[in-house]
Amino acid sequence: MHRTLTRTIRPAIASLLLAPIVPLLSLAQSSPTGAPAGAAAVEQRAFGTAPPARLVASFDGLGVGFRGPQGEATLRNPSDNSLAVGRDHIVQTVNSRMAIFTKRGTTFRSTGEVLYGPVPTHNMFRGFGGPCEERNNGDAVVRYDQLADRWLLVMPIFSRVAPRTSTPGPRRAALVAPAPSAAAAAPSPSPSASPPPATGGYAMCYAISAGPDPLGSWDRYEFARPLFPDYPRPAVWPDGYYVPTSTGDEVVEKHVCVVDRVRMLAGQDATEQCIIVKDVNFLNTADLDGRMLPPAGAPNIVLAAGGTQLRGEFEADAIFAWRFFVDWTDPARTRLEGPQRIAVAPYRYLCGGQLTTCVPQPGTDRRLDAQGDKLMARMVYRRFATHEALVAVHSVNTMALGGGVRWYELRLDQAGAPVLHQQGTFAPDGDFRWMASPAIDAYGNIGIGYSFGGERHFPGQRFVGRTARDPLGSLPFAERVLVEGEAAQTTTLRWQDYTQTALDPVDDCTVWYVGDYLKRGAASYSTRIGAFRMPGCPTEGEP
Repeated sequence: MHRTLTRTIRPAIASLLLAPIVPLLSLAQSSPTGAPAGAAAVEQRAFGTAPPARLVASFDGLGVGFRGPQGEATLRNPSDNSLAVGRDHIVQTVNSRMAIFTKRGTTFRSTGEVLYGPVPTHNMFRGFGGPCEERNNGDAVVRYDQLADRWLLVMPIFSRVAPRTSTPGPRRAALVAPAPSAAAAAPSPSPSASPPPATGGYAMCYAISAGPDPLGSWDRYEFARPLFPDYPRPAVWPDGYYVPTSTGDEVVEKHVCVVDRVRMLAGQDATEQCIIVKDVNFLNTADLDGRMLPPAGAPNIVLAAGGTQLRGEFEADAIFAWRFFVDWTDPARTRLEGPQRIAVAPYRYLCGGQLTTCVPQPGTDRRLDAQGDKLMARMVYRRFATHEALVAVHSVNTMALGGGVRWYELRLDQAGAPVLHQQGTFAPDGDFRWMASPAIDAYGNIGIGYSFGGERHFPGQRFVGRTARDPLGSLPFAERVLVEGEAAQTTTLRWQDYTQTALDPVDDCTVWYVGDYLKRGAASYSTRIGAFRMPGCPTEGEP
């Protein structure tokens, strides 16, 4: 019964069909070439002067020198940072590892103590069988479903899976704590795993906690995928968990899937439905912040930036939107409507897109990847009494030949279609701000965390924001430093691939954020987890 329905649509975006495909890595360039005409109109070229967001918690997560109950771990690059925050716990995944931390509140007196980990991510699927248990892949992502007080972990299977007549699950099991020596080993298949076949499909693995305690039991699911399931970005929505993925770095094709959230929360047999979208950029589905539900039956909103790196199209003046309607009773009625073109200020992908040698660092010729071709995780949704809002971000070239965070707030009209409400590019100087992640708190404040670096600054992490009362298109908060980098990354151009925000479900206004930095003398990354509070958020009960 773990069936995957796959459908294909071809969006009518003529501009994405004009140029021949060229090898991705041949597009790498060493520096930005400037912003297109018209981009300057939305650039914020001065720092905000309002008080910065309060930094109320800060600690190191998985990375160099990290030690937990299961010992230490060899970590892969890029980090693929993912973070989820519940009532009493914080869960982090970094590429092929995971850990669980305390969060101050009713259960723990302090934040950031390691309760569990580091363990291979596929440890979540012990006893489940199949590739989910056998293969420890990167790109795992964790979310906290505030509506149900449950945890969601999604892990893709990147190596081929032999065709099977059935797949296991759902199977509930308690979270297992392996011995430190086993957890510390380098990521590798389980001893019982057979070599991946040369042909066959792939899979996506899901784990749903049975309650709000991530150290308790989890239900596990596996869904077959015919296409390579790269770069998953799960989103919570009332009628499903939506997970867009990419078919690969050299194919202009994406797919967006949804699993039956209601049945999975009940530990019941469930299905996944997928729609393949050709000739389109990376897709992002709307991830719900807060507990106020969208209107009954509302579709999930899907967004993508314009342009196509593989076809040499680095500039655009629009983002594109779809509406995903899922029907669990009659899957033939499931549909993806769009694309809707939303005109925005012109932009150019930071340094030409992904896998580019882009961001400079002090004392080395090694530059870091920009991931400038896509809207970054998360694309967040929040419903207020007066409106429904979406916030999305991506990395763009700036007039000062640096990197800036382009951000948008969209609002849904009476027909449920997204309309641009405000936009801006945070570029207060010639340094690089890139790979951002946004959040909207219960008071309408928008917070954005991002990587920061340049010729004079080792890469680190910072945070800015705005209130709902501030002038449109501005981020008036002073820039807050989460962590300063202390060294350059010289072993690889890959930097994170993404950062991530998470809203605290207890007060619905503390914004948690995770990103990378390097410690002095370190050859690889550490991660820093921080919590920020903006105006209106209470001061008591600091994490």
